[in-house]
Formats: sequence, C-alpha cells, structure tokens
Amino acid sequence: MLNKYIDSKKDEMIQKLKELINIPSVYEKSDDQNMPFGKNANSALEYILNLGDSLGFKTKNVDGYCGYIEFGKGSELVGIIGHLDVVPANDNWTYSPFNATIHDNKIYGRGAIDDKGPVIASLYAMKAVMDNCQINKRVRLILGLDEERSWKCINYYKEHEEIPSIGFSPDADFPCIYAEKAILTTYLSTEYKPNVESNIYIKEIDCNNNPDNVVPKICTILLSITDNIDMSQLISNLKDIISKYNFNINYEIIDDNNLKIASHGKEAHSAHPDLGINAISRLIVTINDLLKHYNNNIDLFEFFCKFINTQYDGKNLGINYKDESGTLTLNVGNFFYNNNRITIGINMRIPINTTIDTIENAYLDKLSSYINIRYEKKDSKKALYVDKNSYLVRTLCNIFNEMNNSNFEPIAIGGATYARAFDNCISFGANIPGQKDICHQSDEFITIDNLVFASKTYAKAIYELSK
Repeated sequence: MLNKYIDSKKDEMIQKLKELINIPSVYEKSDDQNMPFGKNANSALEYILNLGDSLGFKTKNVDGYCGYIEFGKGSELVGIIGHLDVVPANDNWTYSPFNATIHDNKIYGRGAIDDKGPVIASLYAMKAVMDNCQINKRVRLILGLDEERSWKCINYYKEHEEIPSIGFSPDADFPCIYAEKAILTTYLSTEYKPNVESNIYIKEIDCNNNPDNVVPKICTILLSITDNIDMSQLISNLKDIISKYNFNINYEIIDDNNLKIASHGKEAHSAHPDLGINAISRLIVTINDLLKHYNNNIDLFEFFCKFINTQYDGKNLGINYKDESGTLTLNVGNFFYNNNRITIGINMRIPINTTIDTIENAYLDKLSSYINIRYEKKDSKKALYVDKNSYLVRTLCNIFNEMNNSNFEPIAIGGATYARAFDNCISFGANIPGQKDICHQSDEFITIDNLVFASKTYAKAIYELSK
C-alpha cells in the first residue's frame, strides 16, 4: 500500500526536488535577523514549508533558523532531521549545479543527495503514512539551514522546540549508521610580514574552501619577485619541483615581479579525503621547496611538510589511530593570508574509541618545538555511538535489508550528521551500499530509482517507529 502510493507520487517528487535544487541555498552572511543564514537559505525553507502546507501538514518556521513539518497525534515525538543548506559549487560541473537536470535516470544538482533529495523522499514518505496508516505518535521533519557550517540552526531548535524521543537523519548511508567519528578542526598560523628586502615573498593566498567539509579543488598563491632574482631561472626551479612530485600545478607570470601559482586537485567530502586530491597540501609542499631554494624558510611550511605533507591519515603526525569505526583521517581544508598571518585549517575525523584530547595532545607535542606557530582549536564534535543491538539500529537496519533483499550490517562513518545532535537518533540513508559517494563533489546527483526507494524505505521506518 505504501509503496504503491509513493509510486503514484514519483513525478511529483521529481518536480519538487528539481525546484528545491534550483534554490542556491549556500550560506550567506546576513544582517537580517529573520534570515540569519542568508536570503537563499531562507527561500529554501519557505519553499519546503509551503510544500508541507499544501500537502496537509502542520508547519512552523522557527525564527528563520530552521523549520519543521509535522503530522500525527500523541505525546511522543518521532524526529526526522535533515538540512536544506548546501556546500558551494565550483565551475567544473557538466550540468548547472543550481538548475536541476535529469540525464540517464539521474537528477543532477547541488544538494541532490546532500540533503535535498533525502528531505523530499522523507516528506513524501510522511505523506504516504499520513494518508494510509494509523499511528500513535507525532512525526516531525526538522529542517536545518546551517548544517554545512556551524550547526547554529539545530542548536537553536534544541533551545526552543520539542526534542524527539527517537528518530533518524536521512543524511548518510543505508543500511544505517550506528557510529560517527569525532571531529576536530584546528588552525595553525604564523606571523608573516612581507619584507621588500627579501628576494621572494608571498603577497596573496586564495583558497575559498570550508575546511570542515570539502577537500579543496584549487588553491593559488601570488609571489612577488625582486629584480635581483632571475625570473627564468626561478621558473626552471619551479618546474623541477613540480616534476619531482608530479603535481598538477601551473603558473602565470603576471609581470616582471609577480608570479601566480595554481594547484589543482579533486574535491571530495572531508570525511573521505582519500577520495580527493588536496590542492592546498600540494601547493604548500611546492612553495616550501621553492622558498627554501632561495633561503626563505617559513616555520609553518616546514612543520607542515615534516608532519602533515600530502597524507590524509595522520601517520606523519604519529597519531595513526584505528578501530571498528575506521582510521583517523585528516583533511587540509583551508589556507589563507591576512592581517600579517599565514593560516592553515585542518579537519580530522577521529575513531570513536579515541578521545579528542588524545589526538590534540599528540598534535601539540609535535608543535612544541615550533615557537612561532600558533595553534587554535576552531571546533570539535564528540563521536556518536548507538549500540548495534539497540531497538533503533536493529529496526532500521532490518527495514533496509527487507526492502533491499540484502543482509548488510550497521556501519560507522567519518561524516557528521544531525543524528549526533539528539539522543536515540542515528543516520539512515540515502546512499545505497556499493553506490559511489558523490556528496560535496562536482556533478552531485541522486538516481530517480534511489529517490523512490529511499522514500519507500523511510515510509516503512516512519510507520514502524510510530505505530
């Protein structure tokens, strides 16, 4: 009954997802207290709440920070926690990231799988249950607008609204997620004042990237070259360094005294840095070698090349931790120069049985002999762990396996979902085992089959948790 109902809504789901994708809900700085995350994020919230109204649900805009869509009766609340904000999109897309395109049974666009597609799947799953089943609890789809940055939206919700007693977040993988690694984001910086008496110095660094969630695809640096440096010889030295490492780095001579160097990588989710190619780390290694050739050493770069380099597993730092949730991973996600400081942002995903303090202390131990490097802890999130044999994990895992005719076990991930914001909540879909994870990458998509399957699976889960 539920499956047939959702099949009948297939075309409507596709159309609504396309319309939602077309709203470029990337965070924007805002002075409007009613739109704390910018006009586009607010437009996405208004769109989905209006859709919820038209489908017969109760809706609420929670002061522009978030919103919810609800149905049912009863004292107990089942939560489905998703988000409408998306990460930025670069220019390397086959299809426009904010003009949803259907090709080869796939819906392309930023947010298709993270998290707008799963949100639409969840909404129509709720509609199927509301129109076809009797339940004894209330079901609420909670929608955040700042998941990709600081979680201010969900924190605001928790301060002002009812907390679900059980629930899931449609923001990761099937069969279900019983554990999410801890997260530590840090900044390393050093004072750097350009000295015109130096033969070569840094003028600008450009890498518009969020260290918390994306492996950087491109990073550039502008060097000033004094007249006593032979530009042709410097270019020859640069070519030798690039060739030695086989990095995808090019350069542009702006004029006789300015050289722009660009490093190119491959973007990926920072929870899976091994799936990407880090443009920042390769540029730092290259620039460090070039500056050392001209006796311009920067301690921050020396530390980076010795203990971090182009690795993504923390081994160079001597903190190679691993458990059932996986290995420690490291993403060099940010690199900038302002206010006479050069700064590198690093994001780590820490196995569930290792404390954040353990990693931080090992990190600081390596930094102890570098007095010119400042360490700053930007953010951290504790790990999520729900027993594999708990009612919630077993129920959701069994539902997926029944729907998929499979026998998968619950898994652990390095990503962070809203599930860790609530007790008795785990992440559930929408990526299917064996499916390529294109979250935060170019040409993000969700297959139409996956969209419909996820909605049917969520409908079954909603009914089981609320009957």
